[in-house]
Amino acid sequence: MNVPTMAEMMAQGKQPEILFWVGAAGSYDDRAKKISRAFVKILHKANVNFAVLGSEESSTGDAAKRAGNEFLFQMQAMTNIEILNAYEVKKIVTCDPHSYNTLKNEYLGLGGKYEVYHHTQFIKQLIADGKLSIDGSLGDKRVTFHDPCYLGRGNGEYESPRDLIKRLGVNLVEMKRSKNRALCCGAGGAQMFKEPEKGDMDVNVLRTKDALETKPDIIATGCPYCNTMMTDGVKFHEKEDQVQVKDIAELIAEAEKL
Repeated sequence: MNVPTMAEMMAQGKQPEILFWVGAAGSYDDRAKKISRAFVKILHKANVNFAVLGSEESSTGDAAKRAGNEFLFQMQAMTNIEILNAYEVKKIVTCDPHSYNTLKNEYLGLGGKYEVYHHTQFIKQLIADGKLSIDGSLGDKRVTFHDPCYLGRGNGEYESPRDLIKRLGVNLVEMKRSKNRALCCGAGGAQMFKEPEKGDMDVNVLRTKDALETKPDIIATGCPYCNTMMTDGVKFHEKEDQVQVKDIAELIAEAEKL
């Protein structure tokens, strides 16, 4: 897909405009890789000068920190900060709100000061700057958006994802619990790797129920972990033949036929 690494760019004496932080899910999970690819297609369409760290990228340490292992988090963070600072990285964009929150807020006290954007914020800025236009449409589909915790309540960003969805010509319908009242998908704090307690309803099943009550054609997400949890929730409710779960980057790439 013609995605250069920082090492390759620096070897040519070039400094990219942004670093695309792919994240663990976007690098390794087969479903989340599609989100990464969709975002790269959008970057190419907007002629953005970007690079990735490639094999030099490691976990931000978010899961370790949320699970209570501060020592492991600081080890992972310091390793990343050393690499980022060596490349003189100034601006970072990521599709993962967990990475977004960690890079933006948690690295500051450890010597990592960067301008960090969620991919929906960056795409909105590209449109505002006239570098990208969304001319395609998904028709009159009903779309509901699930707010990622670390984008919404964690960092107060509710409008960028919705602005982009509205540009696709769809009917955006809100869940009864949305924005600062949105329910977590259940994946944060390393809970994605934990089995639920006996007798309890999985949080993702409950959250998907909120979404399905809006009678959507598409549940839009802005986080690879939310995407997984909502997809599993749709399967639990046996609605996978009727409802799709897609990241906003995928929806834009699809509408624009990228």
